[in-house]
Amino acid sequence: MERSKNEFNLNRNMKVHNFNAGPSVLPNEVLYKASKALIDFEGSGMSILEIGHRTEPFIAVMDEARNLVRELMQLDDDFEVLFLHGGATTQFMQVPMNLLESSETAAYVDTGVWSNKAIKEAKVFGYVDVVASSKESNYNHIPKQFTIPPQASYLHITTNNTIYGSQWHLTPVTDVPLVADMSSDIMSRSMDFNKYSLIYAGVQKNMGAAGATMVAVRKSILGKVNSRKIPGIMDYRNHIENGSMLNTPPVFAVYISMLTLRWLKEQGGIPAIEKVNDKKAALLYDEIDHNPLFRGTVAKEDRSKMNACFIMDKPEMEEEFLKFCKKEDIVGIKGHRLSGGFRVSMYNALPYESVEVMVEAMKYFSLKKA
Repeated sequence: MERSKNEFNLNRNMKVHNFNAGPSVLPNEVLYKASKALIDFEGSGMSILEIGHRTEPFIAVMDEARNLVRELMQLDDDFEVLFLHGGATTQFMQVPMNLLESSETAAYVDTGVWSNKAIKEAKVFGYVDVVASSKESNYNHIPKQFTIPPQASYLHITTNNTIYGSQWHLTPVTDVPLVADMSSDIMSRSMDFNKYSLIYAGVQKNMGAAGATMVAVRKSILGKVNSRKIPGIMDYRNHIENGSMLNTPPVFAVYISMLTLRWLKEQGGIPAIEKVNDKKAALLYDEIDHNPLFRGTVAKEDRSKMNACFIMDKPEMEEEFLKFCKKEDIVGIKGHRLSGGFRVSMYNALPYESVEVMVEAMKYFSLKKA
């Protein structure tokens, strides 16, 4: 519907439209169930924050969370699923610590800040071959042509680049083990997860609340590093042996993940949520491409369906647009300090209606400035 400059009126029946890049929006029913568990977890008379992590009620939570990951991602029997501390940043070092001999080389593709940080950590443990990078073009695309050394211990990619708004839409074909940081697009789209040997993701974007990291690792790739002693807490095999409870796990974060994974399954799983995510991304990118005030910053074929990054050709208007959006309960759209402009994050739990409101705001602001 076309609106005049004086007709803009957003839907006030919804809560704030939360486009934060992470921690990010959670399903309302997850928040409701979690709020009840904070007072009384399943009739125990104790808060979820108070229960022992080795008691039967929480063991059941951990087991369900891990099994839901297996089910939703359709992982084969060689995979183990872990919920660990430390965020994806700890995985930057834990991956090479467990997989890279000091005399061997790992291949990495540099597509943004987080992959660059992973590269730096890997260099502490062995040799790193950066087989491709989009750094010279300010990470505005995914490299397409590169050669993976056949002797590489593994190839590491970051499937979605939260800061710059690019995303791998095809899985690299390789004979070496494939490792991926999927922190910002985990379970947002259908793919053959069994093509990977190790997948890790901070859960605070699509899988729950901040505080836990999901790791899915093939048992068959572990135990091959003999050049160093791996500290017990950093050895994936120890976490597997102890059912992801080698030490006290992030109890509440795992519980939120379990509820979020339940919610995802109830929506119809990954294939169903992918359709919603495709619809949200198509709506927003269509407005970016047709609104004269805004311009996308990433090659169209590599645009992220999770994090849409764009700018204004008149940067002096950006602050005014941010203030306008805040007034209309649209939050979290300011771009990262390294990329500027705007970033609209559209994770699994973000309602389609929020994207409609964002698009309507862009249209109205453009009309107002015409």
